[in-house]
Amino acid sequence: MFLEIITPEKKIFSGEVEAVKLPGAEGSFGILNNHAPIIATLKKGIVKVTDKANKVENFDINGGVVEVLNNKIIVLAEA
Repeated sequence: MFLEIITPEKKIFSGEVEAVKLPGAEGSFGILNNHAPIIATLKKGIVKVTDKANKVENFDINGGVVEVLNNKIIVLAEA
């Protein structure tokens, strides 16, 4: 699936991923391939991204919104 993490200043990540863990406003949650469509608010925390080579990257955010649709994830984050 394809992930983009975008802040008002710049795009901080763009690429194919295996899994994403997000700090949801109601608690953290994960997204895997073929996840159901969702729009959710995010709180301050860490977005944990696992890429196709199982390399893990962490991105600090101060809140935002995530949209998942047709294996594309867009995170609009405050950095």
